[in-house]
Amino acid sequence: MRRTKVTVVGAGNVGATCAQRIAERDYADVVLVDIVEGLPQGKALDMNQSGPVVGYEPNLVGTNNYGDTSGSDIFIITSGLARQPGMSRDDLLQRNKEIVGSVAREAADRSPDAILIVVTNPLDAMCHVAYDATKFPRQRVFGMAGILDSARFRAFLAWELGVSAKDVNGFVLGGHGDTMVPCVSYTTVAGVPVEQRISSNRLEEIVQRTRDGGAEIVKLLAKGSAYYAPAAAVAEMVDAIVLDQSRILPCAALCEGEYGIDGLFVGVPIRLGAEGIEEIVEIELNDHEREDLGKSADSVRELVATLAQV
Repeated sequence: MRRTKVTVVGAGNVGATCAQRIAERDYADVVLVDIVEGLPQGKALDMNQSGPVVGYEPNLVGTNNYGDTSGSDIFIITSGLARQPGMSRDDLLQRNKEIVGSVAREAADRSPDAILIVVTNPLDAMCHVAYDATKFPRQRVFGMAGILDSARFRAFLAWELGVSAKDVNGFVLGGHGDTMVPCVSYTTVAGVPVEQRISSNRLEEIVQRTRDGGAEIVKLLAKGSAYYAPAAAVAEMVDAIVLDQSRILPCAALCEGEYGIDGLFVGVPIRLGAEGIEEIVEIELNDHEREDLGKSADSVRELVATLAQV
């Protein structure tokens, strides 16, 4: 039986940790690609050697050659630059637009039936770049963000209440940035609405900490950004695809009228399975959440407009 083939582009912290988490699932052969000679090869060799200890088959390939990615079922793009001192937002957009566009074209040429998961920031804008470059249907191009933001939200709520994070259910919609929308009205603790357990003022503080979740980690690390939780979020998406789980997960998807949003990648609940996006799930938001989602979509739209000019 042929094993699923998953390519991860970018052997930095996020990409390498994605490759590790997926390899440990033991359901796929993993190709780790990077332009830096020796980097993906060394990390893949190291991960392969941990296989006998952890209990998975050593089937990772590190490479600088996209030829090794041919026939991939899933293509994960983590490559790109982090914003550097003195670099404007437009500079970052331009550089990552070039990188993501180049990678997406390689994916389309060598794996025309692949499902593409975008992780590179600014996430929502880079989804547009990948979508335009591949010409894939919208079901096969989407981005990882909402799962990560939701995980942060759930963790903060679990700590606040002193309960297991497994019993906290909730999700975050909208763009992956300051305007994200944690949906408090759909957040529960063991089925009990969280608004019955935490005061509105305290909930708002937790919502704001969720919005600032990535920046908080960047500040603590001083150099670098989050990668353990982002990689875990990607692995959950890969699970849903490879195992055809039809999971309902918040992801950056191309809306075509859903939630009153048209022609824009934004974080919404999707049903994710073997063919990619099986459905964009529309839920009834309260007036405040719908307004916030509209504002978040407007922010993404501005970013995409800027992208078209750089």
